[in-house]
Order: sequence, then structure tokens, then C-alpha cells
Amino acid sequence: MAYYFKRTIESTFNEAIIRIKAALQKEGFGIITEIDIRETFRKKLEEDFQPYTILGACNPAFAFKALGMENKIGTMLPCNVIVQETSPGTIEIAVVNPVVSMQAVANKSLEKMAEEVGSKLRQALDNA
Repeated sequence: MAYYFKRTIESTFNEAIIRIKAALQKEGFGIITEIDIRETFRKKLEEDFQPYTILGACNPAFAFKALGMENKIGTMLPCNVIVQETSPGTIEIAVVNPVVSMQAVANKSLEKMAEEVGSKLRQALDNA
């Protein structure tokens, strides 16, 4: 089972970020972190990299329930979403597969929730 779901779209990089943020919001997720990898590598390493952004998506209702079931689950939050330009005008969007992530946690009650979160993330990905 893959640890992520992905979709490739024809778009500008910035438009793809706008699209996935809007799709995630419709599924109840907010973006709580945004890391511009290209800019970070440029500043810290003086290296160039393709446009690549990591979005930390959080659905507060699911996060609250998960933390109530497993107080260390915060080490796996938020759900990461990446947006990267693989070639000019071609953007790949990938989201974490929470079912695979939760396999590392010995808490059966999280499995169903991980499936629900995964379904919402996939829906957002399909609608981006």
C-alpha cells in the first residue's frame, strides 16, 4: 500500500496551490503550515530546486478525536500535502495516506478514523 496518493495536473505552480487549498477547505481542512522548500534550500544551502511546497493540512475535528485516543499522535500531525512542479506547466500534488501512517501506531481505534481522513484527503486531491 502506497504511503501517499497523487495526482498530476496541468497548471501553474501558484494556481495548483490555490486549487488544493480550496479543495482541502471544502473537506474541512485548514492549512496550518506552509513550507517553500525551494526558497528554504536557496537561503540555507544556496542550492536551486524545483518549485516544491509542503502544506500542513489539519482537520480540527479529527485531530481533536485522534489526540483524545492517542496523545502522542501529534507527532504525525498535520497531514502533509506536497505540490511540486515536475516540468513547466505540469504539477504533481500528493497527500499522505493516513492509513499507512497509522499502521505504526498500536491503536486499533485510529484505523477507522484514518480511513475517513484518507477519504477526505483523496476527495480534495480529486477536486484540486
